[in-house]
Amino acid sequence: MVQLYNLHPFGSQQVVPCKLEPERFCGGGRDALFVAAGCKVEAFTVACQELCQPRCTFSTLGRVLRLAYSEAGDYLVAIEEKNKATFLRAYVNWRNKRTENSRVCIRMIGHNVEGPFSGAFRDQMYIVEMPLSEAPLCISCCPVKGDLLVGCTNKLVLFSLKYQMIDEEFSLLDFECSLVIHIDNITPVEISFCVGYVAVMSDLEVLILKLESGPKNGERVHHHPHKTNDQMRRTEEGFSNEISQLESDFVICQKPLELLGEKSEQSGLSVTLESTGLADEKRKYSHFQHLLYRRFTPDISSYALSDDIRLHSLQLLPIYQTGPLTSDGKSLSQEKELLSLFCFFSLPHVGYLYMVVKSIELMSVYQYPEKSQQAVLTPQFLHVITSNNLQCFTVRCSAAAAREEDPYMDTTLKACPPVSMDVCALRIQLFIGLKAICHFKNHIILLTKADPETIPERRGSPKRLLSRKDTSVKIKIPPVAEAGWNLYIVNTISPVQLYKEMIDYSNTYKTAKTQSCIHLLSEAHLLVRAALMDASQLEPGEKAELLEAFKESCGHLGDCYSRLDSQHSHLTLPYYKMSGLSMAEVLGRMDWTVEDGLQKYEKGLIFYINHSLYENLDEELSEELAAKVVQMFYVAEPKQVPHILCSPSMKNINPLTAMSYLRKLDTSGFSSVLLTLTKAAVALKMRDLDMHRNEMKSHSEMKLVCGFILEPRLLIQQKKGQIVPTELALYLKETQPGLLVASVLGLQKNNKIGVEEADSFFKVLCAKDEDTIPQLLVDFWEAQIVACLPDVLLQELFFKLTSQYIWRLSKRQPPDTKPLRTSEDLINACSHYGLIYPWVHVLISSDSLADKNYTEDLSKLQTLWWKKLLPELCQRIKRGGEKYQLYLSSLKETLSIVAVELELKDFMNVLPEDGTAAFFLPYLLYCSRKKSLT
Repeated sequence: MVQLYNLHPFGSQQVVPCKLEPERFCGGGRDALFVAAGCKVEAFTVACQELCQPRCTFSTLGRVLRLAYSEAGDYLVAIEEKNKATFLRAYVNWRNKRTENSRVCIRMIGHNVEGPFSGAFRDQMYIVEMPLSEAPLCISCCPVKGDLLVGCTNKLVLFSLKYQMIDEEFSLLDFECSLVIHIDNITPVEISFCVGYVAVMSDLEVLILKLESGPKNGERVHHHPHKTNDQMRRTEEGFSNEISQLESDFVICQKPLELLGEKSEQSGLSVTLESTGLADEKRKYSHFQHLLYRRFTPDISSYALSDDIRLHSLQLLPIYQTGPLTSDGKSLSQEKELLSLFCFFSLPHVGYLYMVVKSIELMSVYQYPEKSQQAVLTPQFLHVITSNNLQCFTVRCSAAAAREEDPYMDTTLKACPPVSMDVCALRIQLFIGLKAICHFKNHIILLTKADPETIPERRGSPKRLLSRKDTSVKIKIPPVAEAGWNLYIVNTISPVQLYKEMIDYSNTYKTAKTQSCIHLLSEAHLLVRAALMDASQLEPGEKAELLEAFKESCGHLGDCYSRLDSQHSHLTLPYYKMSGLSMAEVLGRMDWTVEDGLQKYEKGLIFYINHSLYENLDEELSEELAAKVVQMFYVAEPKQVPHILCSPSMKNINPLTAMSYLRKLDTSGFSSVLLTLTKAAVALKMRDLDMHRNEMKSHSEMKLVCGFILEPRLLIQQKKGQIVPTELALYLKETQPGLLVASVLGLQKNNKIGVEEADSFFKVLCAKDEDTIPQLLVDFWEAQIVACLPDVLLQELFFKLTSQYIWRLSKRQPPDTKPLRTSEDLINACSHYGLIYPWVHVLISSDSLADKNYTEDLSKLQTLWWKKLLPELCQRIKRGGEKYQLYLSSLKETLSIVAVELELKDFMNVLPEDGTAAFFLPYLLYCSRKKSLT
């Protein structure tokens, strides 16, 4: 379905001052227009703010049948006819053509230019002639590399663009015939070529191939379809020959066919590559892929075949990824990288747009209200001409390219209107007698010509109704008839200007809450997105204006989806994110009017606010807005009220307001441990410690841990990427440290917090720097071992604990708080802590080790230290690193103490099996001699 909007994409209009009636014309680069008439080509300068001005005129060998311009190489190529023979010629350095009689150099393709003659080519236009064994029918220039593809009967010839170095300062543009593509049983009417992609169109068939380079080392590669395809083709040929011999009024037609990807090999067409020349490896194509074959059936309802059944306007449209832009709007890299590619072709009443890169699929079908004559595709629009109308349709190229460019599209981060969205006609502009159209930059070139019946001088003679294609009939046309044609330049308005008109138009749908508003805003969004993708065409300052319009369009789409209660309401979130609006700004855009005495909040807005509050945004809502958010969720999703109150963004809410809503939930039968913990946290903010204690006593410790797992932000929040303990966490550290440790352990076991985050939390909670380990963190590590976490964490935990025990023993540093578990608790609760060896009892019972904290650490240190982590400590000492000295001093201190207290046999059992003898020898000697010394 095609929707129709009466917008104004067409701006100013001017007439091209041609001297003769144009037969062929094309746009070039940023400012050039070429018009061929008879045996001459006129070049015009087309500027945005100025009138079209003649630039130069040059003669051709004969009447121009086809004309094309290549921005890469800045050359014009033409198929010309003279004396019933056709020629292929490229016009190079045409900008230096001063006058029509200026000297022109002509050279054959591939012929070297000797030094003395190089000056003739340096400062004047020259022509490169490219001979072919068969007559050229159609041409296409690659928009990226400038290579030239020529269509002949049953084959395509590729000429690679290259430069012939004359000296250090001057290189001569040249071509090389590098590849011949043989395609049996097809006569190309139009072709299109873009970085290896080839599209060929006959009257009723379209074939798309992708040429590829491979490790074939230049060998000739032939590709033939399956036998069944050959048999099918031979059968069809025989059948057609048989039909041609029958004297019958019936016409036998093949059925319509669409084959995508590898299936298109079953088309029955035989394709063969013939490599020629010495093209460089990067541009030498050795094999190909089939992408698309489509065959149409002529409409025979009128009992006669006519021109109405023919395809027209084949075009490959590339969209590039140009990389980051500098502050002046220019790309850092001049190399264009193909992001996506699209193919368009059309029947008289319907057009087809395919996406080609990565996957081949039909994107859009365009139904025309009248018979079309020609169409041109741009990144923003499809322009179609009928006999009396210029029509402008929207396209979905930017929507498809956006998904190719960004893997995060269509997530909670980013969104883009769908490719499947209905296309629409923005404008149908009246032009009498439209005959041809072309497009470049923001210019549409139109040729109009009055029909013969509308000119009085022509009505009397039936001969004047003959087709212009019949060149054998010479008809003198009165001079007055020449006024019947015109060549117009219609300038499309800037994307931002058209965007603003779309936004104004969308306001008529705003209060209706219909899909029409979203559709038009999506069109505006895609218009701006397409313009941003074509960064090379942007003027200075345009990019910033487009980016602002892009963000604004995202905001408008977010507003639309926030007002709708539909399956797509979740798109509110990514569009608001892309808009750059803060949560407060979004809430400020809402209409808070009450309908029928009830306030209703749609799913889209609730979804956005809920996710934004969960994402730990560094934005604090005002007291007024925070109260509005709580009221909103109490009406729409009351179960979420405890969660949203835990968000850092809700920090400024009045505790009395928060408590009133929590009590309403309580009285309405909404009772849970999460509600209890939230009320306890709010009570702390109210400085009501009795209420806090009563709430915390209403559930067991195990249930309270489950509550913290449901909402970790009751304990841990983030601000500007840093972990911040809540007021409740600080209070629990002083009053219920065991509950706090158990709760954080529960968060870790349920993947609500990572290992490093948990360690940082306890350090920040205890106001310790990075290198200081508080006892509460040691308690947490011990709790992790008791909880039997996966083995991948155990070795790291063992080492952390052992290092801390050793450090405190060596420094005689007591814990900063009372440990939650004694060594006996750990031994009874965890198999990793084994029974204490007798020699450890000897150390503990020593008079010099009477300190209780010291003996506890030593007891905990022994299935962790002696059996598992002493070898690990030795290994880490060997590896060196930042903590080498700490490990080494800890080991020396411990060995010194143990060597004094233990017998030699026990001491030897303590030492690891691997290690350097020279390091341990002094301790062994001391241990063996101590009795004699005493």
